[in-house]
This record gives sequence, structure tokens and C-alpha cells, in this order.
Amino acid sequence: MRTAVMTDTNSGISVKEGRELGVFVLPMPVLIGGAGYTEGVDISSRQLFTALSQGVEASTSQPSPAAVTELWDGIFARGYEEIVHIPMTSGLSGSCESAMQLAQAYGGRVQVADNRRISLLQKASVLDAKYLADRGLSAAEVRARLEKNGPNAIVYIAVDTLEYLKKSGRVTAAAAAISTVMNIKPVLRIQGGKLEPVAKIRGMQRCQEKMIQLLREQLETRFWRFPREKLLIGTAGSFGSPAEENAWRAQVQKAFPKFKVRYEPLSCSISCHTGQNARGLAVMVLEQPMEGI
Repeated sequence: MRTAVMTDTNSGISVKEGRELGVFVLPMPVLIGGAGYTEGVDISSRQLFTALSQGVEASTSQPSPAAVTELWDGIFARGYEEIVHIPMTSGLSGSCESAMQLAQAYGGRVQVADNRRISLLQKASVLDAKYLADRGLSAAEVRARLEKNGPNAIVYIAVDTLEYLKKSGRVTAAAAAISTVMNIKPVLRIQGGKLEPVAKIRGMQRCQEKMIQLLREQLETRFWRFPREKLLIGTAGSFGSPAEENAWRAQVQKAFPKFKVRYEPLSCSISCHTGQNARGLAVMVLEQPMEGI
């Protein structure tokens, strides 16, 4: 049975990279300054970061049902018998639920996996799915494995400003104003697909140190029983330069020298809600050994 793996650009995987990895990728729509773009086609993360730094309004929307089903139908036309579709967590986007509704018309041939992941963790899940599918697991079996492993991950995010989360309705205007005046940087946690605050720190450097402390506590409690080769520690961000990206990854790598720390830029869809200079830190359990990611 030929099982295809599909995701969207929320994972940080472009259409071009998807072809190289052997997975199918649905580009997400982005609105910048009122004009419509398609992530990875006519707008890049770096271009979005530049627009955000200039104060340009940016927002996202779900892909159209036609765009989703056209890609599914195209995959089946290539000779695949089943599809595992891995969208962004349903806790942060309605695209997952929409895909599940569309999949009902395909009689089980399309399995939508909601393993509550975003960004680099979503990307790792896609690579896990490809690993499992290449070893003969059916789409339903791959979906079940991903969703069972879903809780074994946690993400910490620090944003430079709450202005963008205020616009999306995730924080109040009063909280955003106080944060700006007091130079308070909130540390947010994504666990089980839900976004929630865990700390308020003055200054971004202290905020980064707090994120590292929180992740170290997770490794010593929740994740200690997993073999190190099955654990991925990753960093992400919406930085304006490669130097800033390298500095954040290097700081985390120094804190966790026994791991090979990865970095991925935040996708356009996520950066529209975090703004520029956001940074993320995450750990997850993999279905395959670390060297396969």
C-alpha cells in the first residue's frame, strides 16, 4: 500500500523542500498590507519579517476547501492509495477541523492527524510520518502513532511585543500596553495544542534564560525516561538576520551540550501572530532516531 504524507507550510516545510523530502506541502495564504500572498510561492518568512518590522499589517487565513481537495486528488492521481495529512494543531487553527470534515468524503483514504504540533515540531512529525509510511504502516496506523505520541512535546515562546497577539484576540489591549511600558516579555507555553502564559520576565535576555530553565526542568521530569537519541531539542524564531538566529541556537546549544540543537525560522502563518523577534524553544519525542531528522 502506497501511503503519501502531506502537511502545510505551517510546518516550515516549503513546497520545494517537500519535494526533496518526498512529502506533499500545501502553501498557506497570507495577507500583507491587504494584498494576498501564498507562503513559499510569492512570499518568504524573511520578506514577512521585513514587512512586520516596517509596521505593515499582516494576517492569515485557512486554505480554501478546493485547494485542499485538489491537492488530495492530485496525490491519488499519482498512484497513492492513502494520505496522512498533518496540519497545524487544532488548538491554534481551524484548518485541522476543516480538513477532517473534508476527509469524510474520502471513505477513510485520507487520515488527518491532529497530534497538536506546530512549527519545527510539526515538521519533525511529518518526517516521522514519512519514516513510518516508508516502513509499510497504513495511513490509519501512522495517524494513530502520531496522535499517541502527540502529548510528548512542549514548546516555549517569547515574543518581543504582545501587539500581534492582541490583534488576533489572544491577549487584551490592556495587557499588551502594560507589557510594552514595563518592558515585560511573556513566556508562553504550547502544550496539548493550547497557548498559555507561564511567566512574565523583564528584558528578553532574562526571558531566554527562563525558557532554558523551564526546558531543563522538563528534561529532568517529564522526559527523563526517553532515550536521548529519541529526543529533539529545537529552536525557532522570527529574527531579522542569520546572526540573530545563530546566536539563539548557540545559546541553547551551550545549555544542552549533549543534544544537537536545531533551528527553524517560524512560518509566515505563525509569525503573523508573534511579530518579529519572537523566539521558540521546544522538546519532543521522535518516532525515529534523532539522526533521521
